[in-house]
Amino acid sequence: MKKCIGLLSMLAVLLAAPAQADDSSVLREKLESLDSLKADFSQTVTDINNKVIQSGEGVFALAYPNKFYWHLTQPDESLIVADGKDLWIFNPFAEEVTVMDFADAVEASPIALLVHRDEATWAQYHVSQVKPESGKACYLIKPKSLESSVVTVNVCFDTTQLTDFNLLDEQGNHSQFVLTNQTSVAEDEQSLFDFVVPANVDIDDQRSNAAQ
Repeated sequence: MKKCIGLLSMLAVLLAAPAQADDSSVLREKLESLDSLKADFSQTVTDINNKVIQSGEGVFALAYPNKFYWHLTQPDESLIVADGKDLWIFNPFAEEVTVMDFADAVEASPIALLVHRDEATWAQYHVSQVKPESGKACYLIKPKSLESSVVTVNVCFDTTQLTDFNLLDEQGNHSQFVLTNQTSVAEDEQSLFDFVVPANVDIDDQRSNAAQ
């Protein structure tokens, strides 16, 4: 389960005081304007001493309702796909797949807010607007749960376009994600959100109906 939480944390992406209701509403309006999004991303992770400990790149996509795609291609491949109902986490190196109810993933990472519109989900987070030197519109999101491995997530927009986000985890590591080459998800690209289990991999099925 720790591997699952770690991969989800790397997304959030997907952020300290309790937010005013209007800050949350403004962020939700911006996200609702993004019916779908596909972009390349670059990732830089620094530790508590501001030393770079990892760099990477990949492809990120999202679509309403409850769909996202996160494919880290460098330096080590990993894949996370939410198909609207289930969340699939694939580690090619370990040859294992973890699948869980998408609703359970909400508690693991604030990235879930990017594809959620319901009140129950948003009620799990504090949201406050911050004013960066870049002039972008940025929002700080903090999980209310003390059990979250993500401490804060910062999401930034240039007008209406999502440009970057970063997260701080409980170990003091800071992950920065910058998006480039953004487009909407085309009709023939919807298969991004359909995960096909590879042959000869171990499956850890954590869904609530797995034993039924």
